[in-house]
Amino acid sequence: MPTFVRVALVRNKLMHAYRERPPYQQNDYLGWIIRAKLEPTRERRLAQMLDELAHGDRYMKMVYRPKRTSMKTSELAGKRRHQRVCTK
Repeated sequence: MPTFVRVALVRNKLMHAYRERPPYQQNDYLGWIIRAKLEPTRERRLAQMLDELAHGDRYMKMVYRPKRTSMKTSELAGKRRHQRVCTK
């Protein structure tokens, strides 16, 4: 990750939001930003990424809905097992 991106994420307290995104989105954002040939374009793309991370509902100007992972897989399996037993 380029230093200027890391600094922007930390300064805006968005590193956690960035890390919560799937790896392909993290890579897309970085590649998209660093491929900009002009500094104003790079800055505009960085600002868009920061805004999308801050709001959490966009990815590259598209609607983004993160997967719900509030329950661990083992907890979910136990809950399903309990439901089957209780309904018999």
